[in-house]
Amino acid sequence: MNNTDAFFEKQEEPNKSVFLFLKNFIHQYHSEITLHLKWGLPYFYFKGKPLCYLWKEKKTNEPYLSFAKGPYLHHPALIQGDRKIFKILPINPNQDINLKLIEEILDEAIKLY
Repeated sequence: MNNTDAFFEKQEEPNKSVFLFLKNFIHQYHSEITLHLKWGLPYFYFKGKPLCYLWKEKKTNEPYLSFAKGPYLHHPALIQGDRKIFKILPINPNQDINLKLIEEILDEAIKLY
């Protein structure tokens, strides 16, 4: 088992299922998206440059997608908060994942590369 797989295996449900689904969905979304473990997190790259990563909120423990180049992404579902470089998309692990929303944000992010 590689380090990336180990990250997903040690997550608790329901976050584990969300992370595994998003890992597969994002990795297969575009042929030039690759997955690496960076700073202990599953990080997706597009054409070798940072695109987004998966993590969970400290207070709520809910998963989110964090997108690089946040200041250049203008989708209303993204949250800037106190972040300077990234914007996040919270994912409720107890609801169906809005794939259309994720596709819209991925498309917008990919256009920046």
